[in-house]
Amino acid sequence: MIEPKPAMQAQPSGDSSQTSGGAANKGKKRRFGGTEQQIRSALKFYKVLAYLTGGMLLLLCAELIARYAFGQYLFAGGTNAVTGEPFALGFADAEPKGVLGGVNISVTVLIVHGWMYVVYLMSNFRLWSLMRWPFAKLILLALGGVIPFLSFIVEKKFHAEVEAELADNPQAPQRY
Repeated sequence: MIEPKPAMQAQPSGDSSQTSGGAANKGKKRRFGGTEQQIRSALKFYKVLAYLTGGMLLLLCAELIARYAFGQYLFAGGTNAVTGEPFALGFADAEPKGVLGGVNISVTVLIVHGWMYVVYLMSNFRLWSLMRWPFAKLILLALGGVIPFLSFIVEKKFHAEVEAELADNPQAPQRY
């Protein structure tokens, strides 16, 4: 018959430095995917892009509300389609076109946010791979660029987490 073993092994009586929490972490070392300098560089790049992408996302939301709720685009320059006068900057009808020529800032916001999100995803991947986090954290980081205000919240949370992990593991072995 197989004898059941206790869930915790008996501690030697001479080792008083081990606590129940320390016994669980014994032998488990934190490993990073790079040096502390590389991680801090990736964290700074991520932070900048989180704020820029979050700001562009808020502009995009305002633009989408103007377009679909009020039927307006934001234009710069061009000619007023109805009066023929020069158009400086402001909102104009989307359909039929209220401005001829000029720059459609609404579409520019869409394009800039799209490309900025791609660079934001690269910064997410770099930080995620250097920290060797689980895949779920990468998904949460990526959602920060498509859900309004989430990039600011996630950035603050993960920035604090990275700083804490670096402080807790100053001599963690690196990949290089």
